[in-house]
Amino acid sequence: MEALMTKRALKRMAREGAHETGQYDDAKVRRLPVDHRGWSPLPQDGAASGDSRDQSYLKTIKPKSPGQAQLMEAIDEKNLVMALGPAGTGKTYIAISKAVEALEAGRVSRIVLSRPAVEAGESIGYLPGDMEDKLAPYLRPLYDALTDRLSVKRMRALMAEGAIEIAPVGFMRGRTLNNAFVVIDEAQNCTYMQLKMLLTRLGWHSTMVVTGDPNQSDLLPGISGLAEVAAKFDAVPNIAVVRLADRDIVRHPLVAEMLGVL
Repeated sequence: MEALMTKRALKRMAREGAHETGQYDDAKVRRLPVDHRGWSPLPQDGAASGDSRDQSYLKTIKPKSPGQAQLMEAIDEKNLVMALGPAGTGKTYIAISKAVEALEAGRVSRIVLSRPAVEAGESIGYLPGDMEDKLAPYLRPLYDALTDRLSVKRMRALMAEGAIEIAPVGFMRGRTLNNAFVVIDEAQNCTYMQLKMLLTRLGWHSTMVVTGDPNQSDLLPGISGLAEVAAKFDAVPNIAVVRLADRDIVRHPLVAEMLGVL
């Protein structure tokens, strides 16, 4: 009878978890799922749905055309690179991808992205909010490229701590950018003097990539300084001027066909 009561008591205590698991055979007691640190489609620790995919954002990009390969090689070798070419050739994407790669590798301490806020037939005056809110749509392409290489959470954290800065061209005057990867986007909308100001911001241990398409300027004819600056830099051996062509377009094939007739 005592043995029977003991067995019943042991069963009840096991159900209630009153005994230490060390008193039992480990293979029989451990019924909790084991975390094998494998991939899970569900967010971990309350993270956002895209945060568990952080590793996929850090993969090294590969060139899809000879022109892109030349541009990537130039960025690796030169401190100042000018990337000229039509829309869809990956100029901005490659530049920002290289910037993120350099930041994650510790080769630079910050990324500075800039582009001119030039009205292309529209007016920013009607947009709601303060000046920062009004300029946000013009800087949106830079945010898009960043979020494609970094998770949104990671990008916001880096911007909050100042490791990533996005600013219009007008806010760059008087600065010296040391230990930075600088990307000047849509440079065809900069005048000659604006480009001169931006290019002379380059500091020690920094890389600057200037991207643009001289054939798609929103400025009045003859005002854009991109083509003139690039022509002068062709003679400077320590500066790389990479000219992409229609064959380097990686968007829909119709883009290359349209640019051929427009």
